[in-house]
Amino acid sequence: MIAPLEPRLAGELAGIVGASNVLLSDADLVAYGFDGTWFDSTPSCVVLPGNAAEISAIHRLAGRERLALTPRAMGSGLSGGSVPLGGSIVLNTMRLNRILEIDETNFVAVVQPGVITGDLQRAVEARGLFYPPDPSSLKQSALGGNVAENAGGARCLKYGVTADYVTALEVVLPGGEILRTGGKMVKNVTGYDLRALFTGSEGTLGTITEITLRLLPLPKFAKTATAAFDRLEDAAATVIAILNAGIVPTSIELLDRLTMQCVEECRPAGLPVESDALLLFAVDGGYENVVDAELARIAAIAHASGASATRIAADAAESARLWEARRAISPALARKRPHKLGEDISVPRSELVAMVRAVREIAARHRLLIPLFGHAGDGNLHPNILCDRRDPEEMRRVIAAAREIFEVAVALGGTLSGEHGIGILKKQFLELDLGPAALALMRRIKDAVDPLGIMNPGKIFPGPGGIEAFDLPGERA
Repeated sequence: MIAPLEPRLAGELAGIVGASNVLLSDADLVAYGFDGTWFDSTPSCVVLPGNAAEISAIHRLAGRERLALTPRAMGSGLSGGSVPLGGSIVLNTMRLNRILEIDETNFVAVVQPGVITGDLQRAVEARGLFYPPDPSSLKQSALGGNVAENAGGARCLKYGVTADYVTALEVVLPGGEILRTGGKMVKNVTGYDLRALFTGSEGTLGTITEITLRLLPLPKFAKTATAAFDRLEDAAATVIAILNAGIVPTSIELLDRLTMQCVEECRPAGLPVESDALLLFAVDGGYENVVDAELARIAAIAHASGASATRIAADAAESARLWEARRAISPALARKRPHKLGEDISVPRSELVAMVRAVREIAARHRLLIPLFGHAGDGNLHPNILCDRRDPEEMRRVIAAAREIFEVAVALGGTLSGEHGIGILKKQFLELDLGPAALALMRRIKDAVDPLGIMNPGKIFPGPGGIEAFDLPGERA
């Protein structure tokens, strides 16, 4: 067990943020000790600052006392990034939850890190503007976490990931300095791109306290279509055929049969569970006739590529139902078996067919249920390994299958993560993906920015043993 923070230091934190914003009870410590994975580790304390100045003071205290800090927003991440290892203090930013400005002239929003992603989307859409990144957790994930993990979502195919929208950041550095980088301007190539450095850094370089995000005009029309297939490989090949035809939908999502079955058991949406795979398409634009023409071309290509049936959603209600089914996948899978290991590989689109074949072969050889779904249009797949952690023999097979999935993705020219980050889950494979030179440079950057190593320790960087030390632990306290 982790020892609670000593009273002297808890008192100093209370002097910074107020006693009610320092949490030390067993229940609070447990509640802030896990994320959307099965990793858990008890923090020594949870502190809830209300502004950047308080966060700066917390950083200075942590540096003076050599206390580890784990920045955290809503804790919905899927790689263990916000799990507080080694008795870290959880620095929770959810009190910083205001939309500070929606600038309709410069097409930006200025927000604090605790703003929920979906709340920002609704606020800007009410003004005819559009914030495209749409992680499946958008109703509960916060923008600070989205930036820290460089989150994506279904619309990445056409619109890109969070990093493509970050124009400025305010970050508290490990020593307490408050850094501002970027601005509202459209073009900015002055100096090193520090916005990119902190975006996706998973809290290992500082604590994000303010974010400026680029906005777009809201598309006037958005429609949804589906295509069902008797073979998963035909669905994957159809993705390539559509993009090769010069069509770029907003989204192309892939769901295999097992995924659809799990969703239908949890939240029936009329998915074609008799089919081996389903592609879910979104198309948007400024002219309805152009959107309709693209959907017609997509349907024709899908039929030519082996689709057994295609359908265009009749109205906005049917479209919303289909996308709610897509967002329901993760909780639906959680009902199928006691536990699941959610993966986040990304491969070149040209290797999509090879990757889905490999996942199925790995599942069969290791006698595991591995539902396969994801953002097929950009090659980002989410094979989820369903399991029971109480069964040691099954967990040995899970570990072997996860290793093979990572290794195949990298061998195909892909990467470990398309949008979930590295965290704890994939850190032992980082050198396999990046190579020793890139990993060494990353370590030098980390040491330069955080020489005391207080920011989110134990994340991203592999520990001793490399791939052979890959494990799926539970309690890390």
